[in-house]
Amino acid sequence: MKKEKIDELLSSNLLPLAFIGDSVHTLFVRDYCLREGNLKLENYHNKAASFCKASTQAKALKNILHLLSEEEQNIVRRARNAKPKHHAKNANLADYSYATAFEALIGFLYIKEDKTRLEEILNLSIKGYE
Repeated sequence: MKKEKIDELLSSNLLPLAFIGDSVHTLFVRDYCLREGNLKLENYHNKAASFCKASTQAKALKNILHLLSEEEQNIVRRARNAKPKHHAKNANLADYSYATAFEALIGFLYIKEDKTRLEEILNLSIKGYE
């Protein structure tokens, strides 16, 4: 993505970053689940869903906060404080805010095309939840 577009996204509401980050994270998790083993289809779905729910994403973000750069921490802080129009029906507001911030961080790294850091953060996010 062009730098101008990245700057435009960063200067406004960060929720679009969470939108793309959700997709990137979901694809990563599904790929991870497929590599893990031979499961029935519904077991793949259940395993992937356990990684993608708000409470798990919130815990993952809290576990890696101390490893984030200042720029990444700013993205997380701004996204966590964003005011979405709704939140997940199966998550409390605090978890939903942290999950949104986690997804925004993933989206930020994705659009920035920082594949090394993106992969590092995604791999760290599943540690302890395997």
